[in-house]
Amino acid sequence: MNLPVLKTMLAFDLKIIEEKMRILNEKKNSIWLMILFFLLGVTANPAFSETEKEKDIEKLLEVSGILSQLTYMQDTLMNSMSMMISGSFPKVPDEFWKEFNQLIGEKEMEDLVSRVIPVYDKHMSHETVKKLIEMFETPFWEEWKQKMPEISREAGVLGSQWGKEISQSPAFNKKMEELIKKYELEKINKQK
Repeated sequence: MNLPVLKTMLAFDLKIIEEKMRILNEKKNSIWLMILFFLLGVTANPAFSETEKEKDIEKLLEVSGILSQLTYMQDTLMNSMSMMISGSFPKVPDEFWKEFNQLIGEKEMEDLVSRVIPVYDKHMSHETVKKLIEMFETPFWEEWKQKMPEISREAGVLGSQWGKEISQSPAFNKKMEELIKKYELEKINKQK
């Protein structure tokens, strides 16, 4: 593989990384949302009978803003998938997009919530859940929940700009080329 082709590939990969950084920055809408992402990685049993604690956990998800953030997660997922589809299929009829935008509905979102509740149940006492509900119902947190998405969007734009500047800087690209040469990536990737 020659260096110009590799540079083109790296530029494409850097654009993908930049887009993923932008999406990641957008996902950082709140501390609780990050906790949710971590907890989503834990396997949870979606089948459970709703107890008083589980009802309170659902209320916690609502008053903390996480339930509204789940819709944001859905939008982010669908935007990423639509970019992949558009990249693979330049010509897509409008009817496809109408159906595509309905692939994840209320039922799927309820399934996600039903998977998250047992994770909170496992890691938090009922008393802690109740205290968090109290805290999130204060005016301070209401203002925070309203302003956090815009702050995250603006920070995400700055993060994307930073990523673009880094990936396009001659100094970064020189270091990247040196690293590629040092580890002989062209040579080892030509071998079959």
